[in-house]
Amino acid sequence: MEYIAGEHRTQSILFPDLLDNYVSQESPVRVIDAYIGNLNLKNLGFTISEAQTGRPPYNPADLLKLYIYGYLNKIRSSRRLEQETKRNLELMWLLKKLSPDHKTIANFRHNNPTALKNTFKDFARLCIKLDLYSKELIAIDGSKFKANNSKDNNLTKNKIAKRITHLDKKIDEIHQEMDNTDQKETIAEEKTKPKTEQQTKEILNQHLAGLNARKGIYQDYTKELEQTGETQKSLTDPDSRLMKQANGNSDVCYNIQTAVDAKNKLIVDFEVTNAVNDFNQLSGMAKKALEVFEVNSLSAVVDAGFDSATDIANCLMHGVEVHIAGVEEFDVCVPCSKEEAQTGEILSQVNGRCVYIAERNLVLCPMGRVLYPGCYSKKSKDVSFYNSAACHSCVCRCVKGKRRSFAMVMREEKFSKVYDESNLFVRQVRVKSDKGLVLLRKEVVEHPFGVLKRVMDMGYCLLKGFDLVRGEFSLAFLAYNLKRVINLVGVPKLIQAIQAQ
Repeated sequence: MEYIAGEHRTQSILFPDLLDNYVSQESPVRVIDAYIGNLNLKNLGFTISEAQTGRPPYNPADLLKLYIYGYLNKIRSSRRLEQETKRNLELMWLLKKLSPDHKTIANFRHNNPTALKNTFKDFARLCIKLDLYSKELIAIDGSKFKANNSKDNNLTKNKIAKRITHLDKKIDEIHQEMDNTDQKETIAEEKTKPKTEQQTKEILNQHLAGLNARKGIYQDYTKELEQTGETQKSLTDPDSRLMKQANGNSDVCYNIQTAVDAKNKLIVDFEVTNAVNDFNQLSGMAKKALEVFEVNSLSAVVDAGFDSATDIANCLMHGVEVHIAGVEEFDVCVPCSKEEAQTGEILSQVNGRCVYIAERNLVLCPMGRVLYPGCYSKKSKDVSFYNSAACHSCVCRCVKGKRRSFAMVMREEKFSKVYDESNLFVRQVRVKSDKGLVLLRKEVVEHPFGVLKRVMDMGYCLLKGFDLVRGEFSLAFLAYNLKRVINLVGVPKLIQAIQAQ
């Protein structure tokens, strides 16, 4: 049977004269080259080296092109990028046959995290000019990305206590062994004792000193956690935290918050956090979206993990209408002045304490939820305020017990005093979620996370610390947005739009 035969390896062939002929006109590398070529890297904050003597440095534009190409093609390691510059025709074209060493490549990403975030923002502004954002509806969500820190190098108070107990046990065993040896020896035997026994005793003493030193380190960690109020400590990457993931397993991660526009699933902005859940992350991301779009009002759809009345009130005060999956409607009190309470306008900030509203006979809890009057005791003159539904889903542990329906008891004579001291007026706003927007949430916000983790191999971090991880995800989200825009607009039109700026 005959098969398709290839050319003989020793056969002389004539390649095209131009390297440009090897790169398709529809290749994304042409967009990368055009976009980076039009940037003012100095204004974006990139380190521009000017060598006075010796060999000239590499142009940061070339290194930025290399990284964007790498993140588009699942190549993030500096050593792998160095290899690709020597065998990848597209990279040979993009870098004009330059081949920086892996240390130079790694240092560029390490030294320019802020500039990389500015580059991401610059491309977002380009997308706004191309009318690729709706600037009306965003979906906000967080996802866990594994940090460069193993679970063994993440210590909680319980884990530290167990390790200290284990070391104490080892130390006691060595002491017991040394005591048993001493009891068997007499003064005469000590003088004639073989050198091997003396060496064994020295080894035990060294081992004992090492165990005591390790115990001292763990005791210092315990004191540090007590002083800082933290519940855990990561040794390799101090900013990372142990978090529970969607599959139920726990790992040391970062919680990456993103705001995604509903029109084309393009990322508006993002933030790197070590919060173990999404609670109280809503208003910060919503404000970032308002700043990027330069608008005064916006709609945001989120899941139930963002259900914080205080956070929602903060969004309402800044013009963001919130829709929460799983929560059809509820009341939230928005703080304002007395005049604004009468006119309905919103201003001021949320107070983190219980406030009694005398005119309406209700209480505003520290989380911003409305608590309604319940039972009244004639004997003690105490009034209980309840909101079982709100307290059941609230993450604030201000009340112990299974039902967690009781919220606050106050004596009747203290009501007016609390109200006068707070000098806080509120108006009640009913938050009602749009079911159509709620159904759209997963389609919008889960798309970038799915592409990053499954297509672009971004399920874990290579760098350590907030700043460097932020720079790493700036490259990843820039590559994602670039990929989306190329699919939406096409390479020739996008290059034309870039050159027209």
